[in-house]
Amino acid sequence: MRLLLDTNVVLAAIVSPNKLRPAARAAIGDPSNELYVSAAAVWEIVMKHALGKLPMPREPATAIPAWFAALGFRDLPILRSHVLAVARLPAIHQDPFDRIMIAQALVEGLTISTRDRVVRKYPVPTQAA
Repeated sequence: MRLLLDTNVVLAAIVSPNKLRPAARAAIGDPSNELYVSAAAVWEIVMKHALGKLPMPREPATAIPAWFAALGFRDLPILRSHVLAVARLPAIHQDPFDRIMIAQALVEGLTISTRDRVVRKYPVPTQAA
């Protein structure tokens, strides 16, 4: 399975994996799955840290690559095709981070692993996390 992990799933996988549903934990732990994290999710994590809403034991520039390497997460850059696909999305969700990740999943043929019920209203494959 090729999964795009929403920001909330990335953080849960790092900090408190037991808060994820068993199927999501199993998917993240399955080495045969490809686990992607959007640059948008990294940006969101860095912003939350900078605003004091997300304490980290180390600076994001050190912590994030170490966490991603340990968990086997792959980077998903934001491409022009992803940004242009946002224009075709219905205006269900107002969060720009979620909207770009939905567009990325659609363009790249990925399933989004998310805890956000609004994301699941889009015509994109999802996995409840």
